[in-house]
Amino acid sequence: MLITYHGHSEFLLETADGFRILTDPFNAATGYPMGTYEADVVTISHGHGDHTEVSKVLGNPVILREPGPHNLPHDVKIRGYHSFHDDHHGQQRGQNLCFVIQADGLTLAHMGDIGDLPDEVLAQALKKVDILMIPVGGHYTIDAQKAADIARSSGARVVIPMHFRTALGGYSVIATSEPFEQLMSPPAPAHYPLLRVTKGDLSEQPGCVVLDIQAP
Repeated sequence: MLITYHGHSEFLLETADGFRILTDPFNAATGYPMGTYEADVVTISHGHGDHTEVSKVLGNPVILREPGPHNLPHDVKIRGYHSFHDDHHGQQRGQNLCFVIQADGLTLAHMGDIGDLPDEVLAQALKKVDILMIPVGGHYTIDAQKAADIARSSGARVVIPMHFRTALGGYSVIATSEPFEQLMSPPAPAHYPLLRVTKGDLSEQPGCVVLDIQAP
């Protein structure tokens, strides 16, 4: 699988046989460069505009924005899990979906804009995850400390931070990735332009990978 980061909470996951999953497509409000992408499936964690810009997706992708199981072509399985966008049971920012994705023999989780610790159902699902994509910037989501706590509790082999401020974009009120990187050290997280990973080489991957933003 090839994992490419576009910024904010948007990743493009491409399986070995070319099936493409785009997560939480952002809009121009994030400050990141806008591009168009081909995808077979788009996951939407919640209804805010900086996670729902499906107009940038070419073709006629399947849009997933509901909890529960979703069986897709190419033996891809995705399940949405309820969570909250804030630490007041959704009273401030509403609901959030975390998606657990099974593809290429790997299990990945995209945590959307989770704003509180997972409930028991989600926590148990995360214990089966190989790769965890988790927000770390705080303010609108969990902060670096909660993200590190969830990452360690999950036991995920590879943790990829998202939803943090960079020189290319991101809201000014959220933090950079540095506080999270410090909490995940040692060893220091690896910085890669993208991540190419298979089930066979998973054990050889770094425990934490900060991906460069691939602008269009």
